Amino acid sequence: MATFRAGDRSTAVLRSSRSEVWAVLTDADLIARMTPYVTGIEVDGDRWTWRMGTIPVLGVSVAPRFTEVMTFEPEERIDFSHDPSRPDEMTAVEGTYRLADEGEGTEVSIELDIACTLPLPGLARPAVERVMAGVVKHMGTVFSRNLLKHLGES
Repeated sequence: MATFRAGDRSTAVLRSSRSEVWAVLTDADLIARMTPYVTGIEVDGDRWTWRMGTIPVLGVSVAPRFTEVMTFEPEERIDFSHDPSRPDEMTAVEGTYRLADEGEGTEVSIELDIACTLPLPGLARPAVERVMAGVVKHMGTVFSRNLLKHLGES
């Protein structure tokens, strides 16, 4: 067993208002529908448990499930970190969404870091992390496209 990591940092300026973007980023059902590999998000107060479909990684199939503690600063920031009461989960995500006014629209930025413990040797790190980075990039690209479409910006 070894822990593998991937991350993403991106920023975009949207024509939509902060409140319109905020409404999407705080709607767990909508996020699940707009994000590839995500099969559902269960909300229990400030805990969001993400369920993902099977992702093949070097001959090992992984179906991540992880619980995030969500902290919201309305229309400005969303912080999320892995629930420390869930050490049994093999995937953890830490990150932040930030929203800021940009002209008549909204600048949206995301930073996230993913750690996944897999039944693979550490020697597989370069290959596994390359696959993880590709999956994260694909998820971000499709989510962004779906967000723009949902907001009427595509």
